[in-house]
Amino acid sequence: MGGGGSALRVCAEHRGGINWLSLSPDGQRLLTGSEDGTARLWSTADGRCCALLRGHESYVTFCQLEDEAAFTCSADRTIRKWDVGTGQCLQVFRGHTSIVNRILVANNQLFSSSYDRTARAWSVDKGQVSREFRGHRNCVLALAYSAPRDPPFEEPSAGGLLVTGSTDGTAKVWQVASGCCHQTLRGHTGAVLCLVLDAPSHTAFTGSTDTTIRAWDILSGEQLRVFREHQGSVICLEHRVPPQLVNQHVYSGSADRTVKCWLADSGECVRTFPAHRHSVSALKYHAGTLFTGSGDARARAFDAQSGALQRVFRGHAFIINCIQVHGQVLFTASHDGHLRLWDVRGLPRSRSRLFSNKVGCATAPLQPA
Repeated sequence: MGGGGSALRVCAEHRGGINWLSLSPDGQRLLTGSEDGTARLWSTADGRCCALLRGHESYVTFCQLEDEAAFTCSADRTIRKWDVGTGQCLQVFRGHTSIVNRILVANNQLFSSSYDRTARAWSVDKGQVSREFRGHRNCVLALAYSAPRDPPFEEPSAGGLLVTGSTDGTAKVWQVASGCCHQTLRGHTGAVLCLVLDAPSHTAFTGSTDTTIRAWDILSGEQLRVFREHQGSVICLEHRVPPQLVNQHVYSGSADRTVKCWLADSGECVRTFPAHRHSVSALKYHAGTLFTGSGDARARAFDAQSGALQRVFRGHAFIINCIQVHGQVLFTASHDGHLRLWDVRGLPRSRSRLFSNKVGCATAPLQPA
């Protein structure tokens, strides 16, 4: 019936809303970036704050946590690298001329996107710009990176490919080695808010304010499919590859208050997850459960196969901006400035099958929230 979940811990040290939450690769630490201009490191074991990262001159927009270093970006136009052991700032990356929206650390490179209409690649060790990617006509938001494959290299991806999404309504594919634009992905009629990448198949999925999701071949630039069932902006995407590598799924969260599950290969909508009372702002698939965060200040757990609402997590006062799951704990970060830890043990498992022989998108029964 979608019963409630109780918080294991409420971490209220931030003095402003939390914009992003990143989990370290080893699962031992969390990193939060806040409107108060600071970032904080937390232990996933007990929710204790391990370090306060202070130095930005404006709010922190995004963050990424690696095993040995933390990275933050800010409206102060800079990116910072931090020592996760001491909390010391190791490097300041300067060059953007407006708010830095997103960062991505991959393949010993740091990528960033900004309101200054550019994306950039930086040397992680030296803090210097190695490439500037210019061509978007408006703010650059989403980032994804496709690493080069083992030899023989497939041109033009020998140095890897960077995919960017912009409020100009396009996504672009860049050759990282040269900085040249390889493809411009045109088709959306609104801003591209989010994107995910299936690197092995060279497929990018983009979500837009035009209410659609589109699949693209990033090598040829061809639009492969259009996913059309949402009634509002597509805010967040999650791509899931099952162990059998078949029936890959794309989950989308929307301003229409729903999440939808799609077959990545066909664009068929196979499940709709209702019950939200506001826009869906965050998604995370974990061990058969789909966790969502919403503008109604609640997180929810759904059975990913049946779509049944399993649990509602109440306690935040404002929109949940980001969620992470580690072990049996759900972490939610909100614009209310709180990080909450929730026990997700005992979530029931449904034996319902995800796919139906009926034509159309199955909708889970709406449960009281």
